[in-house]
Amino acid sequence: VQLQAFGGGLVQPGDSLTLSCATSRLVLDYYAVGWFRQAPGKEREWVSCASSWEDSTYYADSVKGRFTISRERTKDAVFLQMNNLKPEDTAVYYCAAKDETWGAFKATDVMTAGQYDYWGKGTLVTVSS
Repeated sequence: VQLQAFGGGLVQPGDSLTLSCATSRLVLDYYAVGWFRQAPGKEREWVSCASSWEDSTYYADSVKGRFTISRERTKDAVFLQMNNLKPEDTAVYYCAAKDETWGAFKATDVMTAGQYDYWGKGTLVTVSS
């Protein structure tokens, strides 16, 4: 299964960036899509998740109000709009998918990396002046 995150780059503090998650094998309409990130020397951290059930969205406290996750069904893609970026947002960002064919992803599980079925290659976001 090919799942790929796109759109990383070098930006300055306060800038915005939009990441995309796309796939060549899955139909993302039936999957919850989550975003995780891993900074150098740190553990992987959950960032956000969009469920395909009722378009529910979830955010980590560290990004709430700055990041927005959205789904574009016609393009079978999920986006992470990141505004007011800070140096501490620097990390490799990964998208992951959870099959929701048989039911919605539990809100209590969306933060747990092990609950996701598929992972993509990451994209590096560097926030620096």
